[in-house]
Amino acid sequence: MIITSLAMSHNVNGQSITNHKKEETMKISKKEQVVSLLKAIETGASEPIGYINADNYVQHNLGVEDGLAGFGALLQQLPPNSAKVNTVRAFEDGDFVFAQTDYNFFGPKIGIDIFRFENGKIVEHWDNLQEKPNSPNPSGRTMIDGTTEIKDLDKTEANKTLVANFVNDILVNGKMEKITNYFDGDNYIQHNPQIGDGLSGLGAALEHMASIGVTMKFDTVHKVLGEGNFVLTISEGSFGGAHTSYYDLFRVENGKIAEHWDVMETIASKESWKNANGKFGF
Repeated sequence: MIITSLAMSHNVNGQSITNHKKEETMKISKKEQVVSLLKAIETGASEPIGYINADNYVQHNLGVEDGLAGFGALLQQLPPNSAKVNTVRAFEDGDFVFAQTDYNFFGPKIGIDIFRFENGKIVEHWDNLQEKPNSPNPSGRTMIDGTTEIKDLDKTEANKTLVANFVNDILVNGKMEKITNYFDGDNYIQHNPQIGDGLSGLGAALEHMASIGVTMKFDTVHKVLGEGNFVLTISEGSFGGAHTSYYDLFRVENGKIAEHWDVMETIASKESWKNANGKFGF
């Protein structure tokens, strides 16, 4: 929180102290700053905008112009009092904070946002947004429910390695013979809106997609971020032939993948981009 105090003019030992405005920044975490900034989309609060470096803010949402001015212009386009923001989970990994949010932002959406800090200020932003489904998935789960407890902080790097290996082995390289190495049998909680729980649910969904000619392809893992038992991977590929950005959030328990949330977004054609930074660029 930024607190601005106005010192009162007075004399100390005969010396005059001039009125001045003093800005004092209380120590709050990067995670708290991001949650406050996202909430400001709903409330209109101006204070959290101060967490952004106004002179250097790189935007990777391809529908938004670069810089702080681009962010402001986007907010001005929102219908009055339409925005709703409920950040369900937030995580911190070094200079990065990533957050999973239930939005009403030009319509109901689920989003995962990533912010990079430099010298105490936010200097870069990435996100994936997906239309919020009207009903739960085949196992009765939504895109955002499930546990929010962060634990096993001492296992962060091991969990990031496990998840990175899973995505590269199974999703990028198709080494399906290794899939059981990453799961505790069929115990796997799934929040993808089209897929049911367990490896059996994943298999059934992939089989159905194949039967109707829809392919899901992962080509490149661009970034892996994590805090404790939660790990986010940012990947590029295609879905049904369309260029796609995949944000996959995993929860790891006892060295196995136990739960999964995701947000998929079709990458807009380059001629429609409002900035030249690209969707990834980590």
